Amino acid sequence: MKYVLIIGAKSELGLELASLYAKNNYNIYLAGRSIINLEKESNNLKKKYKVKSVLCELDVTDYGSHQKFYESLEIKPAGVIYLAGYYPNIALSMSKWSETLKTVEINYLGCMSILNIVANQFVKDRRGFIIAVTSVSGVRGRAKNYIYGSSKAGLIAYLSGLRNRLDKYNVNVLTVIPGYLSTKKNTKKDHPSFLVSSSKKLANEIFSAQQNNKSVIYSSSLWRIIMFIIKIIPEYVFKKLKI
Repeated sequence: MKYVLIIGAKSELGLELASLYAKNNYNIYLAGRSIINLEKESNNLKKKYKVKSVLCELDVTDYGSHQKFYESLEIKPAGVIYLAGYYPNIALSMSKWSETLKTVEINYLGCMSILNIVANQFVKDRRGFIIAVTSVSGVRGRAKNYIYGSSKAGLIAYLSGLRNRLDKYNVNVLTVIPGYLSTKKNTKKDHPSFLVSSSKKLANEIFSAQQNNKSVIYSSSLWRIIMFIIKIIPEYVFKKLKI
């Protein structure tokens, strides 16, 4: 039975994906910081789906540990899903370098570090899949969250290049570009409901896209249209907009 490695597994989306892959006969590596907190969820996966579920401590900002971490996995995964993310205090990220750095490290550098290692293994194996979750904020920089957006923009570009590199080795790279995501913890309704996706719905879309070897998906077709329009606005107009 194949393994899938989920990095950032403590998120609601991570747990939904873990359940979905377990349901479809994948063993699961749940990776992240303080992952021991997921012992209950891990045991539930084992009991419900009769799969193996292994908890793995991983700090995505500790780049020097990544090679050793990957080598420690007894059975190398058939697929890797990167979900770790950090949305900063916007005002603080513009004035305090530590907040800027944390944003870039978790959203981009950590992902690039671990996926470079994964990609090299998949090239040798000539098989595998990689999934990473970005954001519509990375499609075009906006004044209100350009620090966060730039980290996601870098990730989108990295995944595009990685996809171009790995396609000939039978390795699919899926870029997920969600808009607003609702969670059980976040019950505030700050956005129109038609722009919001649930973690369960997005997880199902991600799994389906991966199984069908798709390259890029948005959390809805509406977001794809919205971001297409935003991308084609001329810069001399865009810079005056408050969006």
